[in-house]
Amino acid sequence: MGLNDQWMQRDLAVLWHPCTQMKDHERLPLVPIRAASGVWLEDFEGKRYLDAVSSWWVNVFGHANPRIGARVKAQLDQLEHVMLAGFTHPPVIELSERLVAITPDGLSKVFYADNGSSGIEVALKMSHHYWINSGQPGKKRFVTLTNSYHGETVAAMSVGDVALFTDTYKALLLDSLKVPSPDCYLRPDGASWEEHSRAMFAHMERTLEQHAHEVAAVIVEPLIQGAGGMRMYHPVYLKLLREACDRHGVHLIHDEIAVGFGRTGTMFACEQAGITPDFLVLSKALTGGYLPMAAVLTTEDVYAAFYDDYATLRAFLHSHTYTGNPLACAAALATLDIFEEDQVIEANRALAAHMARATEHLKAHPHVAEVRQTGMALAIEMVADKASRTPYPWQERRGLRVYQHALERGALLRPLGNVVYFLPPYVITPEQIDFLAEVASEGIDLATREALSVPVSGPYPEHRDPG
Repeated sequence: MGLNDQWMQRDLAVLWHPCTQMKDHERLPLVPIRAASGVWLEDFEGKRYLDAVSSWWVNVFGHANPRIGARVKAQLDQLEHVMLAGFTHPPVIELSERLVAITPDGLSKVFYADNGSSGIEVALKMSHHYWINSGQPGKKRFVTLTNSYHGETVAAMSVGDVALFTDTYKALLLDSLKVPSPDCYLRPDGASWEEHSRAMFAHMERTLEQHAHEVAAVIVEPLIQGAGGMRMYHPVYLKLLREACDRHGVHLIHDEIAVGFGRTGTMFACEQAGITPDFLVLSKALTGGYLPMAAVLTTEDVYAAFYDDYATLRAFLHSHTYTGNPLACAAALATLDIFEEDQVIEANRALAAHMARATEHLKAHPHVAEVRQTGMALAIEMVADKASRTPYPWQERRGLRVYQHALERGALLRPLGNVVYFLPPYVITPEQIDFLAEVASEGIDLATREALSVPVSGPYPEHRDPG
């Protein structure tokens, strides 16, 4: 038994993995990772895998990044943790100052949580509590877009709309209002992204006109609906939404957990609409993929609604044990240093253009309905019929075939259903992008063969190492 198999057997004896039907691993081997560097993951038998999804969208500057590692190591020798209730420390102060400085004008206070879902819970609770403190306790519902995903804790699921994650738990969820998404994959023939996004806003406007008196906030994933299949829309929707929320007296929450920190082509997606949300939720790339942390930025107006004598019981009594952890703050500060010193956003634009060129040929594939892209996020939608855009039945698990082929070829591509996507670290090279495009093309060819249940014969073609 090889080393990979030994670690896999030890794992399966004791672990329950996230977002996984564990029975799959009777036939789908786990991949034990021994080490990682840059865009590469390496198993115990020396095989490397190019991390095309940034290890669930977090690792933006590569694994074992020496600049982030050095900052965390230095902090480890100084202060590993102290509670943030009644105490503070330099890393959390510096990080908060820098987040306020780089986010849109008007966001002046930072509240920390331990992960993205927890950050969403903070924003939802803070908005609801604001209206109670402001004498409007009836404003307690939330408006969300269809096909949205905001996390897997209960309130976060309540404002999500991906059935795979929410249907089982419907009895536990809050009663949110769902508005049709501006998803531009669904636009009519001949309509531009902007035209479709403008037209779809009529649904949001109508909902706010009817329900503003009971709505605390609208929550959206700006520009890209990630777990819903990397569906994308135009920034004009966000601009119209900001104007409508102001008109109707409703908060706007931007969930930039997945899209913040350069992923969409600007540091934050909301910049492309020229707006400031009332709550901006950040996580994932915040610490460069090193340590769990989320930050919720909000306005002086929201902060002031809680600022009073203790006896009024207006304080926001929400906490996480590791709120503002110094080690996570150190990783985040090093990540911000890299953004500041390396002109990352400009470099990303060149890489994004190369991703577009490398996958251009897939637009003509008979089973690809769309190749869409926003910045450093690119998605390829596989379909059973191109003309009608008829999707493959989910039970056929075509995306899993792409995943398996990519592993065999030395890449980590983890499709969302029938959507193959690239969300790579920003340190990827053009040659490595070409390799990913080649692997994805091969995988899509294999996955879209009619007789999917028939094993593919013959060896997989060799590839040169793109590193």
